[in-house]
Amino acid sequence: MKNRKRGQGGWASLALLLALGSPAAVADNYPRQPGIDVQHYVLRVALNDENDEIAGHTTVTVRFLKDGLAEFWLDLASPKGGKGMTVAGVSIGDVSLRYTHLLDRLTIKLQTPSKTGDLRQYDIQYHGVPAGGLKALGNKFGERCFFSVNWPAFAHQWLPMIDHPYDKATSEFLVTAPSKYQVVANGTLVERIDVGDGRRMTHWKQSQPIASWLNDIGVAQFAVRHFATVMGVPLATWAFHRDRDAAIVSLETPMRQAIEFFGDVVGPYPYDKLEGVEAAGMVGGMEHASEPFFGQNSIGDRPLASLVWHEVSHQWFGDSVTEKDWDDVWLSEGFATYFASLAQEHIEGRDAFVESMKRSRTAILAMEKRAPAVPVVHDNLPEIAGGRAPAGIVYQKGAWTLHMLRGAAGNEKFWAGIREYYRRFRDGNASTADFRQVMEEVSGGDLDWFFQQWLYRAGSPAVEGSWTYNAESKKIELDLAQTQAGDVYRLPLDVAVSAQGAPATIEKIELNAKRQRFEIAAGKEPATVELDPDAWVLMDVKFARK
Repeated sequence: MKNRKRGQGGWASLALLLALGSPAAVADNYPRQPGIDVQHYVLRVALNDENDEIAGHTTVTVRFLKDGLAEFWLDLASPKGGKGMTVAGVSIGDVSLRYTHLLDRLTIKLQTPSKTGDLRQYDIQYHGVPAGGLKALGNKFGERCFFSVNWPAFAHQWLPMIDHPYDKATSEFLVTAPSKYQVVANGTLVERIDVGDGRRMTHWKQSQPIASWLNDIGVAQFAVRHFATVMGVPLATWAFHRDRDAAIVSLETPMRQAIEFFGDVVGPYPYDKLEGVEAAGMVGGMEHASEPFFGQNSIGDRPLASLVWHEVSHQWFGDSVTEKDWDDVWLSEGFATYFASLAQEHIEGRDAFVESMKRSRTAILAMEKRAPAVPVVHDNLPEIAGGRAPAGIVYQKGAWTLHMLRGAAGNEKFWAGIREYYRRFRDGNASTADFRQVMEEVSGGDLDWFFQQWLYRAGSPAVEGSWTYNAESKKIELDLAQTQAGDVYRLPLDVAVSAQGAPATIEKIELNAKRQRFEIAAGKEPATVELDPDAWVLMDVKFARK
């Protein structure tokens, strides 16, 4: 997601479980359930125009991985202050089951102890007014509508499910709403049925497993336009009926560009469709699987190029290949941020891309001054549980880490590694260690030093230096120093040497000490000497002629 609106609330059930640990040492401490694997959710939701209460009926299919379990649990918001979900009953087949619903946790008591390999379906009936996740509101034209934004951890505010990226499942929505509305959700449209009382049931099915936050619905008076099939993927826009033409301008061209570029350089698109949806109640974008949402105030008379590229690239990274835990959220947000820049490089050219990376570098250095102790991989769970987006460093420095990896590995090996990473973990979960292993296999080198200094270490290097020309030895002499606090960084650097009226030549050095001198042969005095001319290294530089 990009430019998210901050939410309120969170996982009350985890309030007593959160503990700050070493950011580089452990995964987030959301309590996993290794004895179960949710296979599928059938999410039935009824909406109305009289009030904001929803009626829910979820069928969850669970595969048991251990013998002897007596219970399992799902995240579901407890009633509080007039909001939250009230559970009316839990059953398996015709048999009612005992359960408890406390501190946002619905614990279901099994009728008989589990056996390894058992596949059981549980029905949960509930109702209530969501405190988050799903909003009933008016759009910018004053028309009532309903939109869900479950990121990062709001799915449990209205849906009973494991609200954490580690457990992915297929799903389907059966949404009953007044018949004036159109309903969009993940996956493929199965059917629409008028139920005879002025309401319509719309059924969508998501056939690939996805994380909880990627499930979504949009319910509004939409104008729906199916505008193309690109690389075998049907494309459509869902916009408020008065914004139909604006949505065509804002979304259609960048959606085509994204499908073509990412499908070519990464691998096949992972889902059955790509639909861009105009949404109320949010800003920026949200990467829901198969149908990213775009805030209503973004839709206008210009293409939303960068935002669309960001959210569509998420379909591969974040949606299909999903981080195993919140500490590794850069595998979603850092990837999408950089892949939007890669799309810019492909579509708008190298110069635009380099200028964008330089602006991003400046922003990162400013962020690190405000938060000097925050590395890319850190304990994100307190932020996520509080309903907040991860630190901006996760997005921007995560993207820059990929950029530097591309520079270090070379373009060919970088893309080979990206394709293999996607192929290996498609529709599954991955960690930073998994990504590193793939890149080491493809590049043939040890990348421990690289990942440690850029992902697990807070801050960035600061380099100061100067150059002079020694006419007697016919050499350029560079004096460089790392001035940041703490240990030195290992910095492979390009040095651009330009003679008057001639193109620059690139020399390569590696700065790996607090202070170093380098000599570069030059037959005559250069006009300019530039450090890192193409912006491949994240560092604060002061460099001039002596």
